[in-house]
Amino acid sequence: MLTNSFDDYKLSDDIKRALSVLKYDTPTEVQREVLPLALQNQDLVVKSQTGSGKTAAFGIPICENIAWEEKKPQALILTPTRELAAQVREDITNIGRFKRIKAVAVYGKEPFSKQREELKHKTHVVVGTPGRVIDHIDRGTLLLDEIKYLIIDEADEMLSMGFIDDIEAIIQALPTNRVTMVFSATLPTDVEKLCYKYMMTPTNIEIASTGIVTNTVDHLIIETQEEDKISLLKDVTTVENPDSCIIFCRTKEHVDTVFAELETSGYSCEKLHGGLLQEDRFAVMNGFKTGNFRYLVATDVAARGIDVDNVTLILNFDVPTEKESYVHRTGRTGRAGNKGKAITFATAHEEKFVKSIERYIGFEIRMMDAPEQAEVARNMPAFQEKSSGRRVVKNNKTARINQDIMKLHFSGGKKKKIRAVDFVGTIAKIEGVSAEDIGIITIKDTMSYVDILNGKGSLVLQEMKDATIKGKKLKVSKAIK
Repeated sequence: MLTNSFDDYKLSDDIKRALSVLKYDTPTEVQREVLPLALQNQDLVVKSQTGSGKTAAFGIPICENIAWEEKKPQALILTPTRELAAQVREDITNIGRFKRIKAVAVYGKEPFSKQREELKHKTHVVVGTPGRVIDHIDRGTLLLDEIKYLIIDEADEMLSMGFIDDIEAIIQALPTNRVTMVFSATLPTDVEKLCYKYMMTPTNIEIASTGIVTNTVDHLIIETQEEDKISLLKDVTTVENPDSCIIFCRTKEHVDTVFAELETSGYSCEKLHGGLLQEDRFAVMNGFKTGNFRYLVATDVAARGIDVDNVTLILNFDVPTEKESYVHRTGRTGRAGNKGKAITFATAHEEKFVKSIERYIGFEIRMMDAPEQAEVARNMPAFQEKSSGRRVVKNNKTARINQDIMKLHFSGGKKKKIRAVDFVGTIAKIEGVSAEDIGIITIKDTMSYVDILNGKGSLVLQEMKDATIKGKKLKVSKAIK
């Protein structure tokens, strides 16, 4: 059954409501193909391009089919990078927001103890990188006996990064009566072997693409000298005047240089590369998503895990040496049906890389001239006017679904023998509030957090100041985090 509306699927009201708030109006092609089969718990091998909407293709059926009451994880999603793990966790949380689905991300370069503490609480979905997932399995902090779904996302990238042994070890530790879905932009032999070895007669879905790159992106190239790239960058950004732009560099040294030049010139910009602390990388990513700055200067570390629907321009300050990187970089624009533009600066030394990319993507990248100085001068007033204003984020899904949610902090938890049902019972008695207005509840040893939905947060906060929970008076406040 192919459909043009999410209303045509047998989805619960909680999931439909989240999709409506998230403005998931019409299923993408991969969603139309995957959803009917995934909702019936079929094993799937899906070949689909980046930016095609595959996270929702597996996220919707997982959130729909998970039993909220079960405390142990029911779905495990493997991703190649920390950034992508964080992005997928956010997407799952958004889709499952009104069903109160709790998703946790586990990855390296973050304290193990923090993740262990999170996993002690009711967790429905775990998203993680293979190495850290194995750490949790080995130490007994990730319980697998209730896992019903295994999703391997970006399988080709995972194998090219050398994760094959880790993935096999994880699969062998999982219950055999599970649903397995593999999503991949390409299907190399190693991925196919993995699928046939561990999956039950999977259905193959291949989303026909017009090519390896999306046809919503205009691909262009400018020939230049290395020493002219910075001035060319300023000229091109002045003429193009993008709403938001990612500038990709080959090395972190180039990122630092370009960022310093742009910052000195008054650009609203930030930088992102592997030399930054993980928490700083996440802070930059979140700042870009929420519109705190217009230009992001990055290495390929950012090419996966950035899900911002209105990146209007990609600039390749350096030609990527790996042809696959070009596809992942340029896939950050032209998403969700929007138009985008990708401009590459190429020196004579980089011609062999350009030819390799062109053979891979199946067409010649169109040449364009560097902007004339008269054109730069003509566009400068509009560029300066836009630069002085804050970037408008048109489709920040997380902000939209969280706008009517207030997280409350209570000064009591497990040590006071308080359970989630105690919060629900007390809060739902408040006039004008029902159980449907209560979101995710997280109970720790000495404190608890309760999400109040539908704009009822202030009312609950006021009423709970004088109420008791299980006969105990707890301090309540709006949570800082």
